[in-house]
Amino acid sequence: MLKEAEFGPNLLRHWIDRAAARDPDKAYIVSVDDRRTISYGQLRRLTRQIATFLAARGIRSNDRIALLAGNSIEHLACYLGVMAYGATICTIHVEMNRGHLAQILPTLNPRLAVFDAELDLGDVLAKTSAPCLPLGLFDDAAAAGFYQSVAACEPTDITLASTRPQDDACILFTSGTSDRPKGVVLTFRELLANVEPTADGLGMTADDRIYDFRSFNWCSAQVLSALAPLNRGATLILGRKFTRSRFFQHVAEHGATITAGNPTTINMLLNSDDPLNAEALASLRFVISSSAPLLIEDWRRFEQHFGIPVAQGYGCSEIGWIAANPGADRRIGTVGKPAPYHKLAIVNDRGQKLPPGDIGHVEVGGFADNDYRYLADDGTIKVHCRGRLRTGDIGFLDTDGYLHITGREKDLIIRGGINISPLEIDSILLQRPEIIEVATVGVPDRTYGEEVVSFVVARPGAIIDIDDLLRYCGTVLPASKAPKQIVLSNHLPKTARGKLDRRALAEQWTSDHRAPA
Repeated sequence: MLKEAEFGPNLLRHWIDRAAARDPDKAYIVSVDDRRTISYGQLRRLTRQIATFLAARGIRSNDRIALLAGNSIEHLACYLGVMAYGATICTIHVEMNRGHLAQILPTLNPRLAVFDAELDLGDVLAKTSAPCLPLGLFDDAAAAGFYQSVAACEPTDITLASTRPQDDACILFTSGTSDRPKGVVLTFRELLANVEPTADGLGMTADDRIYDFRSFNWCSAQVLSALAPLNRGATLILGRKFTRSRFFQHVAEHGATITAGNPTTINMLLNSDDPLNAEALASLRFVISSSAPLLIEDWRRFEQHFGIPVAQGYGCSEIGWIAANPGADRRIGTVGKPAPYHKLAIVNDRGQKLPPGDIGHVEVGGFADNDYRYLADDGTIKVHCRGRLRTGDIGFLDTDGYLHITGREKDLIIRGGINISPLEIDSILLQRPEIIEVATVGVPDRTYGEEVVSFVVARPGAIIDIDDLLRYCGTVLPASKAPKQIVLSNHLPKTARGKLDRRALAEQWTSDHRAPA
């Protein structure tokens, strides 16, 4: 009997085998865009065939397979098949900056690159000397590419490339915009040990149907919507992208019980004009929002309008899921109680633990006080830190142990020595009915170091009086925190993950206000 504490590639195979033995015909993935399905029985056979294919090519443990594709059954089957064999899958978000893509691929030095042929990636693929194969289709042996080659292989139980928990399972990249994305390296233990606690924390069962349209090139979707359902024998309802109109259709048509998004998608759903849409979500137990703090105003408005609880989640690429807030004991405005094994603490600049209520750096220890490793520019792996990791977020723990995230360290505005959370300003401005979106940033100031500037988007049909807004902020905020300027925008820039790109807004303001040479 497999000991789950081993957390190596065998554990992943064990989950696949267990689900296939229980119900081989049950759908593991239903693709809503092309109406195709892969069952657990098909997945079991396919992962065995992928192992045979990789072994025949001499792929060994810690050898890297680059995967450049959007959401599809083929993408996730390749992801699981490579890891179940014991090699390292490197998932690359194909919509990131083109220059970054061209830098990442040669840095990885993969043994094989697998890509979506529908994407124009010729210039990027030219940067690697590795063999490059189009994905093809897992259920069409005539479709040339990776799966055509895999289909020719017998699904034998060959010796795995690795069974060691300390070997590299995957390399994934952060959602950088102006900066080059950071390659995060996760061992099998670091990745897989997070799966079952995540499923437990969300109360996930085999009866759940998880609808997710976020990119599966990032850790959040991989753990929550690919690996956790696999662990429980649940079904993933897979979408390629988020669209507001089709979201309601897909939830209703497939009876989704859980869905995941971010504050941007929550905001877009709130602004759906069709009152019947609330009925379409009747099957949902809850909606997960992650990747950025959800403003309390939007949280409450969503629950009041749709009658569906929102579970705010929190995690990072290096750790996976750290906290979630489902169930009856959730607390609006928090991300829930951190799992004890993460040893989360709020610390000051010197690393000293702070008492409840004090705002500081969010720091975690992971499962085993492990190393946190990143891909260096030369393709080698560098240890960023050992034992404990600062996530880059700021926040506090309340007296009941609930974690409040108040923002990102890099987004913190320091005006005249006073720390200002942009989310506090955003929340105040969103209380105005004429505003649909807000992003507050710090901009350079000769006197105070930084000044507060807020960018706002008007609700359709609404008229915004900037002077009136400034007066309003002056009455509800201390003078030190009130925006110096409010800028009306048609839209706010987002990162590839749908987060507000505050840096881009700050750079835009600085460029617009730069003194002439």
